[in-house]
Amino acid sequence: MSYIPFENRYGQMSYRRCGRSGLQLPAISLGLWHNFGDVDDFSSGREIILKAFDCGITHFDLANNYGPPYGSAESNFGKVLQQDLSAYRDQLIISTKAGYDMWPGPYGNWGSRKYLLASLDQSLERMGLPYVDIFYSHRHDPDTPLEETMGALSQAVHSGKALYAGISNYPEDKAKKAFAILRDMGTPCLIHQPKYSMLERRVEKGLLDLLEKEGVGCIAFSPLAQGILTGKYLDGIPEGSRAARPSGALRRQNITPGELDKVRRWKKVADKRGQTLSQMAISWLLKDPRVTSVLIGARTLEQLEENLRSIAAPAFTQEELLLLEA
Repeated sequence: MSYIPFENRYGQMSYRRCGRSGLQLPAISLGLWHNFGDVDDFSSGREIILKAFDCGITHFDLANNYGPPYGSAESNFGKVLQQDLSAYRDQLIISTKAGYDMWPGPYGNWGSRKYLLASLDQSLERMGLPYVDIFYSHRHDPDTPLEETMGALSQAVHSGKALYAGISNYPEDKAKKAFAILRDMGTPCLIHQPKYSMLERRVEKGLLDLLEKEGVGCIAFSPLAQGILTGKYLDGIPEGSRAARPSGALRRQNITPGELDKVRRWKKVADKRGQTLSQMAISWLLKDPRVTSVLIGARTLEQLEENLRSIAAPAFTQEELLLLEA
């Protein structure tokens, strides 16, 4: 039986203007960094993607090297697009990125024009698309002129292979220069994707103010700090968790006693608010109007549904905010 989306899906989600652009993004977007590669169960990933769309999530965020193996998240998302979502392409915001290791040799990494545009062509082929909505430079390349990297993003937009240009993981000073270059090229930067959570707050030291001034949207990734803000590590490292894996973005040594103490105290505030810790962590990011969207991952339908309930959370009281800051 062919997929038919939930009729009232847009009534379940709030949407926010992305900077000074005409584009709106859902307050919560779905990232396919983990759980959608060839090592994962395709039917489970498909269920999560379709459930997300049923709940008003219109933005799906990918990158060339998401998997594993590299490229497989895009290929699997392409299958879901073809099987279930092709009729709804104009209701979707699909983004991809290039900037991290992708293929061997000197042209499969960082930020050269050669790499970025070749990667975009490969991403489009894997997903079966003529264009993506947002194409990102995934990280700043210290050895490539910023004009070259931004020129590749601008070329992608002018060629029609992307509608908007974005950057991710750029420090404030490089982001400021990138915005100026793109503006001069006639393709102003739509969005910046930084790491931002209750435990990772470097963006508050100037980047958020810059984005507001420049009219650039902000989409926060890793809002649950790789699972630390779910509370799953309060009683040790569970078997099968990210921190239990020998390789990955989260290391055991990164989960410090000081961080866990903060998490325990934050959980008490969440309990009083009637939220799970992860829900409160997402609500906390969305309290700032400079944050356009929060990018979540999901391993199960239950995780997706739990995090989506952050949308309906009550506003924070001044007392709660003071407790969280303390």
